[in-house]
Amino acid sequence: MPDIKHFDPELALERAERLFWQHGAAEASIQDVVAATGLNRSSLYATFGDKQQLYQAALRRYLRHRAQPAFRQLADNGRGLPAVRDFFGGLIAVRCSGEYAGWGCMVVNAHLGTEHHDPEVRALLDDHHRQLRDALHTALDVARRDGELSPHLATGAAAETLALLAYGVNLRSRTGADADSLLRTVTDTLALMRH
Repeated sequence: MPDIKHFDPELALERAERLFWQHGAAEASIQDVVAATGLNRSSLYATFGDKQQLYQAALRRYLRHRAQPAFRQLADNGRGLPAVRDFFGGLIAVRCSGEYAGWGCMVVNAHLGTEHHDPEVRALLDDHHRQLRDALHTALDVARRDGELSPHLATGAAAETLALLAYGVNLRSRTGADADSLLRTVTDTLALMRH
């Protein structure tokens, strides 16, 4: 007879994601996970495995629901530098105001914590970086086509620079940087790339 779950695993995973995002895997105890999800330990372990496996699943959920849609929107936008500016504007808005203000990015938090020592987590972080860089590169290629960029700008290197700027925005927002100063930095960086 199949095991019938009396809870929603996706809702439990979302709650775990929020806990790990805000506090990190090392700081969140299994008791914190139990409290956040409302599940007992045996249900957690039976559904998700141990705490590390639950963290990996939560990180994959974060990437699937939060990071990857933003990357697709940037890559598919077709407006060049305005799309890049909007991407950063949206990122800064989420990081500096509203429900998730001060949480930073779960990916950047994983780079800073002990989580990145796990090979599976490391692979997820590397894949995230590649997707971010590639989406930025696509937008910069559109900007080049539209004559917005300096002819000497290497779009691959510029995309890598902007990806690192996104990490910096996430990190600085976690420590309380204000949105206006972050937006000025983005605007000044993009101005350096213009024709």
